[in-house]
Amino acid sequence: MGKPNCHLCEQAIEVVSQVCEELGQGFQVLSITEDPELADLYWEKIPVILVDGQPFDFWRVNRERLVAKLNP
Repeated sequence: MGKPNCHLCEQAIEVVSQVCEELGQGFQVLSITEDPELADLYWEKIPVILVDGQPFDFWRVNRERLVAKLNP
């Protein structure tokens, strides 16, 4: 999850998109600007990557860790 016009968010989406495509997984992009609760929780940590609804990574996505998590 992230917010519009966030360069780190754009980079995270690119990494997550590539990993999910390689592994045949789907993903969803959420904006903290559309949900006050998410904004309160994650404003200072975006982008935040959730896996199975749990925070997994924030600020910069570690591609190798994400692959390992999604492809055990």
